[in-house]
Amino acid sequence: MNKSTAYVTAFLTKLDRVKRPTKLLAIVTATVFLVSLLAVFEITNSQNMTPSTSSNHDPIRVACVWDSIIAISGYPSELQSLLGPKYTVGNFGVNGATVSLHSWKPYMYQPEFQNALAFDPDIVIIMLGTNDDLMALHQYNESFEDDYVKLITSFQQIQNNPDILIAKSPPIFSNRTDLNATYLTDTIIPKTENLADRMNLPVIDVYSAFEHQTDYFVDGVHPNSQGASVIASEVYNTMDSIYDLSRTP
Repeated sequence: MNKSTAYVTAFLTKLDRVKRPTKLLAIVTATVFLVSLLAVFEITNSQNMTPSTSSNHDPIRVACVWDSIIAISGYPSELQSLLGPKYTVGNFGVNGATVSLHSWKPYMYQPEFQNALAFDPDIVIIMLGTNDDLMALHQYNESFEDDYVKLITSFQQIQNNPDILIAKSPPIFSNRTDLNATYLTDTIIPKTENLADRMNLPVIDVYSAFEHQTDYFVDGVHPNSQGASVIASEVYNTMDSIYDLSRTP
């Protein structure tokens, strides 16, 4: 039961103890009140469909945070084309970066992280986790979610308070490293989903978008230009479902 329904229910319950003429007037008053309240909620909901832009810049800024998965594909450029001139997409990728703060290249310790914060984004798209699949980092899997929380919180604490969207990494089909497709599916992806659920963040299902599209990868791990289109489309569609991009001012 939402708040407006609760208010009216409580109000009408009290009317059972009121005389008939007074009750009629009260019912009319309650009806007017309910209509006004629903109108306010409708306005609020429509406002929530729009990205929370700050007043000091336009267009809407979108920061793309990623690892080497995107380096070859160039998905941020594809996303920029889809979003159009009302948006500015910033590319803050780091080859080899991890969520884990115990690795040789944590994303939070890279200059691109500071650049992404300084970009003052309205929306942050984070797609990390593939490099955390490397065997040497499996021993730190228990801290994966906590380290991810630190990364996300760092963005949430900047003055612009951006919206955060979490993308699941694309599948691993084959590779010449010790990346493990099963570990990604059974450990990294579920932890990413659980983290998003804990923090009430939207999830972009890049993993499922590829299904069995092995020909969209350069080496079984890194998407090619066709893969970039798949990623950009999935990000765009998720943003559209959240913001209704056709209504973006």
